[in-house]
Amino acid sequence: MDVLLAALPLVLILILMVGLRWNGAKAGAVGWLAALLIAVVRFSATADFLFWAQIAGLFRALQVLYIIWGALFFFRITEANGSLDIMSTLLQHLSPGRTLQVLLLAWGFASFLQGVGGFGVPVAVIAPILVGMGFPPLPAVIMPSLGHGWAVSFGSLGASYEALKTATGLEGPLIAPAMAVVLGGVCFLIGFLVLWVAGGKVALRDGLWPMLTMALAMSGGQYLAVCAGLYNIAAMLGALAGLLVGVAWAGRQRKVCLQPLGSLSGKQSLGALMPYLLLLGVIFSVSFIPALAQWLGRATVQVPIPALTLADGRSLPAGKTKALVLFGHPGALLFYSGGLTLVWSKIQGTLPPGSGKKIRTGMLRSGMPSSLGIVAMVAMATTMEDIGMVTVLSRAMADVAGTLFPAIAPFIGALGAFMTGSNTNANVIFGAFQQQVARTLGYSVPLILAIHNAGAAVGSIFAPAKIIVGCSTVGLGHQEGEVLRRTTRYSFIILIILAVSALAMVHFR
Repeated sequence: MDVLLAALPLVLILILMVGLRWNGAKAGAVGWLAALLIAVVRFSATADFLFWAQIAGLFRALQVLYIIWGALFFFRITEANGSLDIMSTLLQHLSPGRTLQVLLLAWGFASFLQGVGGFGVPVAVIAPILVGMGFPPLPAVIMPSLGHGWAVSFGSLGASYEALKTATGLEGPLIAPAMAVVLGGVCFLIGFLVLWVAGGKVALRDGLWPMLTMALAMSGGQYLAVCAGLYNIAAMLGALAGLLVGVAWAGRQRKVCLQPLGSLSGKQSLGALMPYLLLLGVIFSVSFIPALAQWLGRATVQVPIPALTLADGRSLPAGKTKALVLFGHPGALLFYSGGLTLVWSKIQGTLPPGSGKKIRTGMLRSGMPSSLGIVAMVAMATTMEDIGMVTVLSRAMADVAGTLFPAIAPFIGALGAFMTGSNTNANVIFGAFQQQVARTLGYSVPLILAIHNAGAAVGSIFAPAKIIVGCSTVGLGHQEGEVLRRTTRYSFIILIILAVSALAMVHFR
């Protein structure tokens, strides 16, 4: 009974968003209320517990909302000053084929952004550009959502990797190489799926060799960086290697089918690239200037949570909410980039009259429904995690699996990421659990953790919180359920392959 009740909020979310096509705000509210009711009736939650769980959930939600509003600010400015239109034209001229354009942008560049920033930024930045290139909004969100998935664990400057290392107490040289190998396999699978979404069999035929060589460069680059101890920038270096290979393919194709740049001048091209150059400049500055990162990270907001006693007598230790870094958060970096772009645009005179009102209206129209959905989803996930519903679900999955546990490991990781929207949180919640089960059953701990982590990375692709982020920038609030359905379908293909591979590796090694 506990297992069924613990799963009920998640089942409701899936039914409402995928089956009935509700948006994230309404479905999240229902799931949240269900989690609160079940926590009280079955898991002995008290009023004090519920209050502090919602406070903790709010601080988690603020981490995502900061990015959403920063991304919307950046996006609406680039839309108003014409950068998106010019950028789409430039990308079309870089390569004569749309297939390679997709690989460069929705896979290579999205992975690069994940490596240096992450937290939903790749989809929020890339999806509008794809729409500007002529792709329908639905695949424009799905492709970068898939494309950056392999780079999540060592992306965001290694946040998810650091979380797994902290949760398990194991050192990097023991767990990181296996993580990189498994994620390398995921990288190839994602390349196939991005091409399939872009154009089915035709895109696979046209882009197969560029995709394979880019995947080899990305996965190989990340693995070599991990072996060299460069854990925090491994995904960024791998993505950069893939981009260089993709650009080489573009240059080769242009020699065969050279296209003129048309009416675009050098000044227009620079103007279109400038917002993204500023974005990368801001991210690199904060990432590689320790004094600047430390200074920006000094101002934080955090609330202490007192020790609590549940209705059944269980005690929960005192703690703190997740700290919100006011000036060094990825969302803040997007606001800085948007502000610099705004100043640049005013100096260049590329903002038409009335742009300020258009930017504000666009932000509010896209941001408010998305924000409500994020708050509800994260509050639900925090309540379920803190009261023990997540632990009940994971243990049930492990008990049912038995000797098939390696095949269940990626789905446990995906469950954590689906609920919280984060590979990092999934590693914190389930990392030690996966380690303990692997030791009990006599399996290789590094291998099981690598499979778990890859599952969490894939699970973050179709997490409702991330789906809402992507949809918010291209006006797809009414189709969040459809995006969730399609990304889940593609992600489960990867998870099933991971499960089969895990069984083969543990039983035949």
